[in-house]
Amino acid sequence: MTADLSRAQHTAPPQRAARLSRGLVLTIAFGAVLQALNASTMAVAMVDIREQFQAGAATSWLISGLYLATAVGSPTAGRLADLFGPRRVFLSSLALTVLASVAAPFSPSLGWLIAFRVLLGIGTCAAYPAGVALLRQEADRLGLPLPAGALSALAIGGQVMIAGGPVIGGVLVQYWGWPAIFLVNLPLGLVGVVLALVWLPRDRRRAPSGESVLGRLDLVGAGLFAAVIAVLMLFLLSLSEQPRWWLLAVWVLLTAGFAAYELRARRPFVDVRVLVRNRPLTGTYLRTALTYVAFYVVFYGFPMWLESARGLDPAQVGLVVLPIALTAMVSVAGAGRLLRRMGHWPVLLAGSVALLVGGLLLTGLHAGSAVVVLVLVAAVLGIPNGFNNIGNQTALYGQADAADAGIASGLYRTSQYVGANIAAAVIELCFAGTASDPGMHRLGTVVAVISAVLLVGALAGLAGGRVRR
Repeated sequence: MTADLSRAQHTAPPQRAARLSRGLVLTIAFGAVLQALNASTMAVAMVDIREQFQAGAATSWLISGLYLATAVGSPTAGRLADLFGPRRVFLSSLALTVLASVAAPFSPSLGWLIAFRVLLGIGTCAAYPAGVALLRQEADRLGLPLPAGALSALAIGGQVMIAGGPVIGGVLVQYWGWPAIFLVNLPLGLVGVVLALVWLPRDRRRAPSGESVLGRLDLVGAGLFAAVIAVLMLFLLSLSEQPRWWLLAVWVLLTAGFAAYELRARRPFVDVRVLVRNRPLTGTYLRTALTYVAFYVVFYGFPMWLESARGLDPAQVGLVVLPIALTAMVSVAGAGRLLRRMGHWPVLLAGSVALLVGGLLLTGLHAGSAVVVLVLVAAVLGIPNGFNNIGNQTALYGQADAADAGIASGLYRTSQYVGANIAAAVIELCFAGTASDPGMHRLGTVVAVISAVLLVGALAGLAGGRVRR
């Protein structure tokens, strides 16, 4: 009998190692990329919208309004995911995305369009923090370590859609007009709902509490944060014409008031104490914000220059920037392998070097640059996207507490959108009106300076990690 038992043990099929469901990961990635899609398609629709509504600089709020909404909405959605369940938040985000997208094309004025764009930002921004909370929940349930593959999938989806969005948007705008960049969300949102209902695990029961939903959210803190970002944007945009220095004083007072309020808040919108205690996490947020200033300067500034100074139409602009998507995919795959071998600091180092090269190349472009040169520059600009994104995401995952996964990932997105808002102002300052060669050269210089700062930080982090070993 012992021999039979021994033979049975030897012949029993090996148990398969636990892993995250592919359907789960792909569903989360599908929902998360809707934000990137809606951010990127606007890059080639701005000119048409400005002409239809006969608007000037006010159209920049189509960019700033969305990122201001997402800067506030992402951590709020993360808090809601932590409190009430990430699946509910994920599905709600898709529903709001569909509703805002159906209403936007019927806007009677630019103001209404900006308002619907804000609602769209709130809807699309919630999927990422809810998705990360789902990944963390399932990984902990299965006893899995850092889901590097899942994070790579999110990074690949986001970077490809951000870079490929102008291609999609260029075709939509060229043949169906700017409303098409909103209406395309209708079928995509419905597909996302079906996938979520099939693949996302049901939310666990939450402990009953007499505290109201509003009591669990720091709405005052969120409002103060929005005011801080809005006033900063207004001040930066005023620098291109007549500086309004009094706005800077208002910004300082609002920032101080925001920090003081958050220190006393029971459930703060931004836990200032955690940021002070967890310096590596704070460093990741600051590094991410700075990275995305450079990224969005390229993301919106480069297509605007291609259309206005180089004279390409929206569809052609989309094709010229397509290599950004292709090299982003390749770089994320390479970054994932480097990450598994050496950690996130070498990944961030490589991303900083590539960004520096891309910034320097932008300073050499002019209206007569050959298309092949433009395509090659676009290819170089895609490389740092994958490395920086997955490097910062991995640093965040390891530095944030498991209980705060949702709010931490929401603040990560917020840091990206703070960078986007600053980038919008930088573009206005550098172009000072219509996109031109000197303006592009100034943008390239800004990107090069930012990448140099990031490079120094990555070298310091790498050296510090070796010392601790």
